[in-house]
Parts: sequence; structure tokens; C-alpha cells
Amino acid sequence: MSFGEFMSLGAVIIGIIAFSGIFLEGYKRRLTFKERQLELTANQTAEKAAQYAAHSERLEARVRVLERIATDKDQALAAAIEDLREPSVN
Repeated sequence: MSFGEFMSLGAVIIGIIAFSGIFLEGYKRRLTFKERQLELTANQTAEKAAQYAAHSERLEARVRVLERIATDKDQALAAAIEDLREPSVN
């Protein structure tokens, strides 16, 4: 192998190493971006799940009251129904 061939091979190897470094740095940045995107999506999903759970709990409480009203033969039935009505928004 001559000196010129040796230098050419060295230049190719250095070029491959440099290209690999640039490519890997870009790939790491892309992975970091995707990870951050998944974190944001997970946070939004957790917030929505908490909202749905709170809403479900309110609905269950209303259903329990309605069941109690339906099974009670009490004189306070009209008052209980009025208590369930939500205040009107003006």
C-alpha cells in the first residue's frame, strides 16, 4: 500500500467517523424531541382522566340521590328534586 492510498483510506475513515457523529447527534435530538412530546401527551391524558373521574363521581352522587328519592315515600320529595336542580346561569 502506497502512502497516497494510505492517506486516502485515512481520509475516508475520518469522513465516516465525522458523518456518524453528525448523524448520531441529530438522532439524539430527535429522540429527545419525541420523548418530550410523549411527556406532554401523557400529562394531558392524565389531566383528562382526572377530569373524567371527577365528572363520573359527581354523576354517581346524583344517581344515588335519585335512587333514594325514587325509593323514598317521604313528603320531602319535591324539596329533594329542587335541591338537585342546578342553578341557572344568567
